[in-house]
Amino acid sequence: MDARDADSRSDAFAEDCAPRRVLELFSAKWTSHVLHAMHALYGGTCRPGALQRALPGLSKKMLTQTLRELERDGLVAREVHHVVPPRVDYRLTPLGRTMIEPIELLYGWAREHEAELSALGLRARSRRRKA
Repeated sequence: MDARDADSRSDAFAEDCAPRRVLELFSAKWTSHVLHAMHALYGGTCRPGALQRALPGLSKKMLTQTLRELERDGLVAREVHHVVPPRVDYRLTPLGRTMIEPIELLYGWAREHEAELSALGLRARSRRRKA
């Protein structure tokens, strides 16, 4: 291994490296759920109320916060329609659409390994639902 390879390997573990930045995007509980629902259920564009109904356990406050963060990070765009009553749509940006592929891979892996995940004792149900 030459010096350039060693430098690029150490950069891969740097505090501001790309893998850490992408994991930071997913550190918020609802980020991947919102992006997945926007893509899988609504083709990339939807209203906040539809998202909230599609994601049980997601409060209006948390949805608003998550959508603001996704907009700030360039993964969704907010469109305000100047009608009465006011209407707002969110749509996946081109960057947001590229995030769908790894999310779908991860969700597919989870479905394939549901039994193993259950055996780990990870929460299988929402806290709001009674067993």
